Amino acid sequence: MATSSNPNPTRGRWWIVVAAVLVQLALGAVYAWSVFNKPLQEQFGWSKTEAVLPFEVAIGTIFIGSLIGGRIQDRYGPRPVAFGGVALYSLGTILASLVSSSDELWLLVLTYGAMGGIGLGAAYITPIAMLAKWFPDRRGLITGIAVAGFGFGAVVTAPVAKALLGNTDDKPSVFLPLGIAYLIAGVVGAAFFRNPPEGYAVPGFVPAATGKAVAGTRVYTLSEALRTRQWYMLTAILTLNVTCGIGFISQAADSAEEIAGVAATTAATMVGVLGLFNGGGRIFWAWLSDRIGRMPAFLGMLGLQAICFAILPFAAAFAVFAILAALIYLAYGGGFGTMPATAADYFGTPNAGAVYGAMIVAWSIGGVVGPLLTAALYEASDQSYTLPFLVLAAVALVSLVLPLVTRMPSAPATAPAAEETAPRS
Repeated sequence: MATSSNPNPTRGRWWIVVAAVLVQLALGAVYAWSVFNKPLQEQFGWSKTEAVLPFEVAIGTIFIGSLIGGRIQDRYGPRPVAFGGVALYSLGTILASLVSSSDELWLLVLTYGAMGGIGLGAAYITPIAMLAKWFPDRRGLITGIAVAGFGFGAVVTAPVAKALLGNTDDKPSVFLPLGIAYLIAGVVGAAFFRNPPEGYAVPGFVPAATGKAVAGTRVYTLSEALRTRQWYMLTAILTLNVTCGIGFISQAADSAEEIAGVAATTAATMVGVLGLFNGGGRIFWAWLSDRIGRMPAFLGMLGLQAICFAILPFAAAFAVFAILAALIYLAYGGGFGTMPATAADYFGTPNAGAVYGAMIVAWSIGGVVGPLLTAALYEASDQSYTLPFLVLAAVALVSLVLPLVTRMPSAPATAPAAEETAPRS
């Protein structure tokens, strides 16, 4: 196979990382939805369940965009998929500004929810698969950075959206400037996206033959990956990690008020700060997985959540509650930071967009089941968080079995792996 004639083929790859983070910051704004709940309820008289429906639909449809976008990216490169995903996501947000009456919840669900979710999924998977090809020497760390921007998106967007909402009586009108901002940031970032040239290799880097994070020797297509039990085991691990984490995230502010007895403003401030741990966890656990191994990292995330959820219902001291909450957010974000590198190790990078894109169904399943489970258990236990959090602790504890029994579908490399062909950019 031909090799790159560039004496330093890695030159400029960190600028692609910056561009990827910029796109992910725009996409991660979806996690700021809680800012809109009460304003929309007050303007249109919607129930809490109705107000959160657009967000649930957005999360529930992400896997559609990631599956389709991942397959297209592996064939045609990341840039057109990123442009298309960002455009659909931003257009959905912009069109959400047209909602003007309580009878138009369907329009908000269709635009912000379905359009936004599908576009988000397509744009989200693109930098993850792309950067795994550019950084075979730092696969865990770099995919963690790639999705950290998503975790930090709400931290940036929430205060801006809250300020805009406070200056208008027409709450949906806020979606117009936000959507335009997402479009500008996304298009600027996506313009730098490209795959490495054919024959790309990092000078001096030899794939590890020993150690904790060793890649397999075989490249899988999506259809081949779906015929392995490992694909389903990895998807299950991510699903359960998401279910536990987002189950708490959906009730973080309310549970802080009830368990720790803090005021609503204090709880809201805590939630904003916790977003930093969501983003930071994506980098930390991904970096750690490069050193201790992918499955030991998932054992750490799930085990940490099991311990935190078991203590959380009894954490009457706000400082203790906040620390436990931060650790849960850290582990939740860690799943998204570590799984892309795990999928690339197990199934190779040439088809990473399609293979990991299909795994994003775990996000949609966990993103719906977690909040519904937590809310249902809360109602069933006379509005107490003891039962839901103890159940989440049990779920995390049982989930520890999966990382213990999950093995790579092909043998680890015992010699420098054959170069993988990068799709055209």
